Amino acid sequence: MKKTQWKELSTERLVEEYGLISAEHGRDIEAGRPKDANRKYELLVAIRKEFRERGIEAQRQLLKLIDAPEPGTRYWVASFALAFAPDEGERVLTELAKIPKSFVGFTAGVALEQWKAGTFKPA
Repeated sequence: MKKTQWKELSTERLVEEYGLISAEHGRDIEAGRPKDANRKYELLVAIRKEFRERGIEAQRQLLKLIDAPEPGTRYWVASFALAFAPDEGERVLTELAKIPKSFVGFTAGVALEQWKAGTFKPA
């Protein structure tokens, strides 16, 4: 799906896409497939932009995914949630940061440190 087509989707469908793509991104990162992960990163950033344009109520719909089984999905939702549900975002990033030998866990730990220092800027 092209980035420009996100506007045509319902918020519910956009949440589903965010969940699927973020899970794939996390698996690509863990498997050492940076080219695949980078393509999905660009899609996820575009979807986040669409959620920002739709407003806080649309963004809050993402919280349905914050405890998803895929660490990649939890990371993407939690890091975005810091802007509109910081307690939930911090909770999940803290959990993810404890995953041993995980790139997603490492990234969550860095994001959490930056958030606490006031320097975190989500994509």
